[in-house]
Amino acid sequence: MVSNHPIKLFLILTLATLACGLPTALDLITPVPPADTALPPTAIPSALTIEQINNAQYPLLVPQDGRVAQMTNGIYQSGSDPLSVDYAYIAMTQFFALGDVTGDGAGDAAVMFLENYGGTGNFGVLAIYANVAGEPVFLDSVLMDDRPMPNSISLINGEIFLEVVIHGFEDAGCCPTLQTTQTYALVKNQLRLVNYTTIAPNGVKREIVVTSPVDNTELATRSFQLTGSVSIAPFENNLSFFVYDEDGNQLLLGPVNVTAPDFGAPGTFDTTMNLEGLSAGVYYIEIQDQSAADGSILALDSVKVILK
Repeated sequence: MVSNHPIKLFLILTLATLACGLPTALDLITPVPPADTALPPTAIPSALTIEQINNAQYPLLVPQDGRVAQMTNGIYQSGSDPLSVDYAYIAMTQFFALGDVTGDGAGDAAVMFLENYGGTGNFGVLAIYANVAGEPVFLDSVLMDDRPMPNSISLINGEIFLEVVIHGFEDAGCCPTLQTTQTYALVKNQLRLVNYTTIAPNGVKREIVVTSPVDNTELATRSFQLTGSVSIAPFENNLSFFVYDEDGNQLLLGPVNVTAPDFGAPGTFDTTMNLEGLSAGVYYIEIQDQSAADGSILALDSVKVILK
């Protein structure tokens, strides 16, 4: 009798070899690539156009009575009799700048309007419109002057820069002569004057430049040196400083002495600022040259600091 053990062994080895070459269930499954979980980028709305502002809502600034004008093709009029108490005529001027003011990358608008309420006054107003989903939304406005003479408006690093002639201390109502530059920043949706220059009677620009600390400096100490220069030494060589929080509340004020070789010559200042008592947060230090005649601002510069 012949043993069948070799045959069985051959069959086992053959089947084992074939099994090694057959695909398994796992081999038949095609891997699925992982889903892309990254969020799509937020779409930036289309920039505002001047046509939109021409037909936007505009809150009246001068009367401060809560009235809101619906502009139509850049004009709004309430009443036909200029002697009526409810008369108002609002016009958008040709001075505007389009670009990002709020810091979100969307194109906003800075526009100058004129407000008239029946008298000789034509009040120049700077207004800011934010871009919200492609639509203009009014944020804030500030009075320039009665019958100002604007020359230009532009946006520089998110700030609004104006060249405008306004009334000086001795100017007649009809005829402003004081040449100014005015720079505004939007802080918590409120316009804040951050730089201001005027032209002196001798033709020299009256300007203050804060050199230290620089804007957006983080300060670990409440005591530090504030340094800078003036193009024209102020009356009695004294400037004034003011400290504000982001909401515009005045917290501190005091004098800043200027060193200059002669009356009205260029000068410098170097003073120790002590902000003890102020909590951590964002503050604005404002340096002003004020007129001895009427207290109006002749020059201004400011710096934003972050107290740690």
